[in-house]
Amino acid sequence: MKKHNKRKINEKHIEHALKVLSGKWRLKVLWEVSSYENIRFNQLQKNVNGISSLMLTRVLKDLIDNKLVIRTQFNEVPPHVEYSLTDLGRSLCPIIRLLEDFGKKTLE
Repeated sequence: MKKHNKRKINEKHIEHALKVLSGKWRLKVLWEVSSYENIRFNQLQKNVNGISSLMLTRVLKDLIDNKLVIRTQFNEVPPHVEYSLTDLGRSLCPIIRLLEDFGKKTLE
């Protein structure tokens, strides 16, 4: 049998990527953050339909820990926090778009 793809996949890398991106909310939150230069927590929660405040806090912490999102705190009156993608986070945008296209094709 002939192989289609000659490049060997490093399973460790794939497993790590899936661990970082898996879950109901992570890709949705990443995509929503990518839609804005900067976005505040409350706006993000409104835009990600059905996510609780606690879950959004957890997801953002994970994304920050994995260097996909940056949290910027503004110490002005009133103080506020904004979230934006890192370069690494932005590198996922084409992949998320491909997943969207795949989902569309498989639903048709």
